[in-house]
Amino acid sequence: MLASYLDSTNLKPDCRREDIEILCTRAAELNMAAVCINPSRVSLASHILQSSKVGLGTVIGFPLGAATAQIKVQEAEQALRDGASELDVVINIGAVKDQDFEIAADEIKSLLRLRKEYDYLLKIIVETALLTVDELRQMTVLISDSGADYIKTSTGFASRGVSLDDIAIINSVKRSELKIKASGGVKTLDFALQLINAGVDRIGSSNAEELVAACRAVR
Repeated sequence: MLASYLDSTNLKPDCRREDIEILCTRAAELNMAAVCINPSRVSLASHILQSSKVGLGTVIGFPLGAATAQIKVQEAEQALRDGASELDVVINIGAVKDQDFEIAADEIKSLLRLRKEYDYLLKIIVETALLTVDELRQMTVLISDSGADYIKTSTGFASRGVSLDDIAIINSVKRSELKIKASGGVKTLDFALQLINAGVDRIGSSNAEELVAACRAVR
């Protein structure tokens, strides 16, 4: 079912408490994979989702990825204490553009140390719109080797979101264990199904409920 692929997302800076309550309630009713919300709303969402199987995702270093690794780890630990079970972390994109992949690798290692105390999924956002093909390949290999659970394509705040070309590039070099989360601009059922057929394991969308409705309408 399509809902099991979807992370229902609201990362708008002006979203209200009511918006998060509705997002979480509907995600639980529709059996979506997870919600993805800003860190300040995690405690609220944890209370709403406590009796459901919906994952509670939040973003770290969002949307620029330009905070230090220490700050990202502190932000991640607070989110985990508040009840998050999935962390979508924007990598240091500037370091990637500098070809300083050691900084990116060390950042992921620092985040994974939190697994000594917490059980969570780690998704690394690479912002494919800002990377060359070679940079995307290198980052995919790095994340595959790191122990992170997912490579995530986009924040939704760049010039474009995910493309099928992005997914093809990632699939060409990733290990089989690394999963893919596609995000940014997934607004139609046709595109969502194309992404799933291309090998995507999760889709982040602010239109998740509409995608489920569209899927049900064509049955």
